[in-house]
Amino acid sequence: MKIKQQTKASQTTTAQLPQVHEPRNPGMALDLDWVAAVQVNTSAVERRAKTLPGRRSVKKEYQAAWLLKAITMIDLTTLSGDDTEGRVRRLCAKARQPVSADLLDALGMPPITTGAVCVYHDMIETAVDALNGSGIPVAAVSTGFPAGLSPFQLRVAEIEESVKAGAAEIDIVISRRHVLTGNWEALYDEMKEFRRACGDAHVKAILATGELGTLRNVARASLVCMMAGADFIKTSTGKESVNATLPVSLVMIRAIREYFDRTGYRVGYKPAGGISKAKDAVTYLALMKDELGDRWLQPDMFRFGASSLLNDIERQLEHHATGSYSAGYRHAMA
Repeated sequence: MKIKQQTKASQTTTAQLPQVHEPRNPGMALDLDWVAAVQVNTSAVERRAKTLPGRRSVKKEYQAAWLLKAITMIDLTTLSGDDTEGRVRRLCAKARQPVSADLLDALGMPPITTGAVCVYHDMIETAVDALNGSGIPVAAVSTGFPAGLSPFQLRVAEIEESVKAGAAEIDIVISRRHVLTGNWEALYDEMKEFRRACGDAHVKAILATGELGTLRNVARASLVCMMAGADFIKTSTGKESVNATLPVSLVMIRAIREYFDRTGYRVGYKPAGGISKAKDAVTYLALMKDELGDRWLQPDMFRFGASSLLNDIERQLEHHATGSYSAGYRHAMA
């Protein structure tokens, strides 16, 4: 591969900086007055989201720096019925070295890894073994993913078994019916029990926002899950017809900001599903920076739920280094 010498990407990215770990969100008592007071100006949210891609455009070495940062925040994921141990091990190898060594050298970057690897319960032990010594956590989807309609005690038991198997992060799905019927006490109690079952493992609450009906429901569900102790709130399972969108993200991010302003605890954010282009990654990072600040631009506060995204980021980085786009098949996931 013919490489052009680049010197600024390593100076402008903070991808290699060590993480600063925050105290976990302990949750709080359910405040129904706060929940009831939540309103969303849908037209204003949509206008803000529509203008963001055009207002936050970065080019050349600055774009490369943002894309390298994005890689460190990807939850590299395989959630297919035909997953095999071999596929998971190859995915874990990709997580260890998401970008080729010669390309990193050309960009003046040290080795980087993805934020985590996300799998079903049956593949946790395989992923833990494949990632041993890397420092990359294994995340497991749980609680009857993706519908979340299995018996409640089975959902709790599934979390406990995944933690025993070595998962450091648990992505749970909430019961959408609690949101659609306004049963906030039930949602709070459910989320609180899921948090208890996770123990020391961090819990990401998947809201399945495409099935919640309104942005106000998204905002209220976000708030209730944080009150119940969620470490992250996440848009989607990736299996819904509508997954992560900028308007939904803006609403959830502002709920995180309001929760932080009132409690002093930071909660992470994970958009998932439908984010496959490098330019979209930059837009989401710009949104986080604008709304929450630089502290949320670290893997312990922000993740992308995506795998195909990495493919496009690699191609954009190679174009930055060589002036040419490589074929997609040169960046296979597994």
